[in-house]
Amino acid sequence: MRILVDIEGLTWARAWEVCVKTCAYTNHTVLPEALERWPVSMLEHILPRHLQIIYEINHHHLQEVAKRYPGDMDRIRNMSLVEEHGEKRINMAHLCIVGSHAVNGVAAIHSEIIKRDIFKNFYDMFPERFQNKTNGITPRRWLLLCNPTLADAVAEKIGEDWVVHLDQLTKLKPLVNDSGFIRTIQVAKQENKMRLAKQLEQEYGVKVNPSSMFDIQVKRIHEYKRQLLNCMHIITLYNRIKANPSGTFVPRTIMIGGKAAPGYHTAKQIIRLICAVARVVNNDPIVGDRLKVIYLENYRVTLAEQIIPAADLSEQISTAGTEASGTGNMKFMLNGALTIGTLDGANIEMMEEMGRDNIFIFGMTVEEVEELKRRGYNARDYYNNLPELRQCIDQIDSGFFSPNNPDQFKDLVNILMYHDRFFLFADYESYIKCQDEVAKLYQKPNEWAKKALLNIASSGKFSSDRTISEYGREIWGVEPSWEKLPAPHEPRETEESSK
Repeated sequence: MRILVDIEGLTWARAWEVCVKTCAYTNHTVLPEALERWPVSMLEHILPRHLQIIYEINHHHLQEVAKRYPGDMDRIRNMSLVEEHGEKRINMAHLCIVGSHAVNGVAAIHSEIIKRDIFKNFYDMFPERFQNKTNGITPRRWLLLCNPTLADAVAEKIGEDWVVHLDQLTKLKPLVNDSGFIRTIQVAKQENKMRLAKQLEQEYGVKVNPSSMFDIQVKRIHEYKRQLLNCMHIITLYNRIKANPSGTFVPRTIMIGGKAAPGYHTAKQIIRLICAVARVVNNDPIVGDRLKVIYLENYRVTLAEQIIPAADLSEQISTAGTEASGTGNMKFMLNGALTIGTLDGANIEMMEEMGRDNIFIFGMTVEEVEELKRRGYNARDYYNNLPELRQCIDQIDSGFFSPNNPDQFKDLVNILMYHDRFFLFADYESYIKCQDEVAKLYQKPNEWAKKALLNIASSGKFSSDRTISEYGREIWGVEPSWEKLPAPHEPRETEESSK
């Protein structure tokens, strides 16, 4: 608007028309703290002309709101771009919605939540702007490049068109009873696991059992993604082994990786706790190779390319209603890992594609989470009623995993007991029971591999090719071009050279 009005000399009305047609808004989070609000004092100091323009946009916008909803002062206040309570701030998400011709979430449930809850007033006013665009991943990197053994096996059965038409993977579904192909998938997975086990031993000095279940959670470290719930499962398994050293347990190698925001103290404490638990578990001779824990340092794309093809189990355990979509979940699915997860983000659409029998679902639904909030959540009720949970929390609190600094994790326990916005205790029992079902199935390798095949064969919807095509057609009004691009090392033909 500044360029169009101040420099190009357009009228306000014409400039605004161009602006709205030019911009679209993709929302990637429902967490209030992640929806940016910029202090007016900062804008006054750094961008005074932009602030003037924002005020003018807000003036015109609120006139339209008042015209549409006369006398509804609460709605006008809630839809303003300027938040007046506390420090005066500009709500950047509201500015995005008002200034865009299209607004979308990145998974079906996420898009419904922003219409029903986060931006309900805006949806009421501009229903035609709101739509969904489920995220996708590129099969070139996340299967062809990172898992060539599996990619070759797939191509041998159904040809190579799946590389650009991922929905062709459905042709694999009839092979679920082909014992030869099932064996091929098992061999590909085992080769990837052996390769990763060797790498882990070299980098971390931890010798892992390649036949153990590779149980992996890799993503940004955040309370809502619930790496702490995963850590509580690790401690529960450890306590079970210690209580029954001669018992039969399905061996697991649990890997957690990701980075914390620089100023996010709680996320860094979660990393410290995982590492502390790993030191105790990995050095306990009674546990042996039945349970190993590794924190994957400096998690990044190149490491993901090693980790994801070797995964047996993918952890997608966010509190229902908090994960916009997720894309790691899709990468694991495409590489034949089974998912344990909540009905959140794209997990729901993955389940719809593969069938409920081929995914491990646990925990509260979005509606049940909302009901718990209304009812009031008391973590101590769960602590008092679940002995394994109580033992786990008492160990963290007492310094069992941090003997040199017994008080190190008391702040985490305090959050879990009194300030937990993500209801870990409420989902703990369901999560543990679901993990027990995971372990039972892992003892039946052929059944596990059949479900892995059905995961791969159901991944077609989650190609970024489909996502980008939808953005093109339904937001920008353009048809995608399927011109074949040259390989990166090949020169691209120019108009002159083609003559």
